[in-house]
Parts: sequence; C-alpha cells; structure tokens
Amino acid sequence: MSDKPVTFTIDGVEITAKAGQTILQAADDAGIYIPRLCYHPSLPPGGHCRLCTVKINGRPASSCTFPADEGLVVENDTEELNDHRRRIVEMLFVEGNHYCPTCEHSGNCELQAMAYRLGLLAPTLPYFRCERELDASHKDVYVDRDRCILCGRCARASREVDHKVVFGFEGRGVHKRISVDAPHNLGETNLAAADKAAEVCPTGCIMLKRKGFAIPVGQRKYDHEPIGSEIERSRSAK
Repeated sequence: MSDKPVTFTIDGVEITAKAGQTILQAADDAGIYIPRLCYHPSLPPGGHCRLCTVKINGRPASSCTFPADEGLVVENDTEELNDHRRRIVEMLFVEGNHYCPTCEHSGNCELQAMAYRLGLLAPTLPYFRCERELDASHKDVYVDRDRCILCGRCARASREVDHKVVFGFEGRGVHKRISVDAPHNLGETNLAAADKAAEVCPTGCIMLKRKGFAIPVGQRKYDHEPIGSEIERSRSAK
C-alpha cells in the first residue's frame, strides 16, 4: 500500500486523505461530518450501525471501514442517504426504551442528538419491544439493555483498550444482546468504572452510578448545537 496522500471528493468537495485513512477519518479531518453511531475515534471501526453509509462511485458502503483512495466520488449529504439514516434511527428508537425525558443520558446521548440532527421528532413505526433486563449488580456501573443499540463500542473497548473482554454479543436477530464475561451478571466481572468500556456507550445503556443528572440542563453536550458541530467548525476555521 502506498504511503502517499490521496485526493477524492465528497459531495463535490475535494479533500486529501492521509495514507491508511478511511473515508470517514478523512472527512473528519476535512471538517465534513458523516453521521455515525457505532464509530468511535479511539476504537477500531465496527461497521455495525450503517449510519455512516455513503455512496462511493455510485455504490453504497460504510465510510468507517472503506479505505480512502485516489479519485473516489463520494456522496454523503443527500436526501436519499439521510432518509436511509432517519429510518435506521427510527428503528432503533422503536426497538427499545428510549424515552428521553427520563433518561440520565439525555442531552449527552448520541442517538437522541442524531434524531434531532436528522429531523426525526417522533417515530412513525409501531413500537416493537423485547424483554431486555437491567443489570445493576456492579457496584459502580449498571447496564440497561433496553437502551442498547448493539453498536459494539463496549465490546471493542473492552477487548482492544482495556484488554479484559468484559462485553460481547450473544444471540441472533431480535434476540441479539450485549452479554458479559461472567456466569450470571456484570457484578461478577472485572469491569472497573475507569475502564474505556464503561465510557464509550453512545446511549444510556452503560452508565456510571451516582453520576446521573450531574450536568444541569443547558450545559449538556448537545443542548446548544447539533451532533457533529465540532467537526464542521474545524472546516470553517481553515
């Protein structure tokens, strides 16, 4: 693989990518925001949520895993793709308990913020609820699986950063869920509150105890500007 930079376009804007970057990473550096939920900059990409799907030379692909290459023509901010993203976010909302006003993570939740950015104010699909239990057995952390979107961040963080493998997936289809590496519950694992796996959840699924509502309304991360604004600001500053 060449170590030379490559040039390609996103929505007609020419950008340069460093060697080895994905399309999403290059877009971030250029100040162009591509929606995402399962991606986290300090973790290997998972490609789970498909929210970062773009069209590359006319074909859909996940931008968090697709390598940037010379001459690619990428479509990102189109009505077709944003409609696709809205439907994904809507399905995530109706499959779990995402009643934002009572959630400790409201205002800091990436799922909630993404819905606002995409203009999704109320679901149109029927609610589809499975039994997903809350595990509060750990002294410092609880897991509310009813707010899990199966992004896999906790599993990747536990494996790649914490080197503990506390979290993983089990089951398939509607029965798929986050599981823990213990016979019964989270309290039997070696998870620590300071672990990366306890920090990277984008929703109110994995939360530190005794921290809820610590940040007042009006001072939370997405109270004043849409998700992705920090990336877009870097473009205007160049």
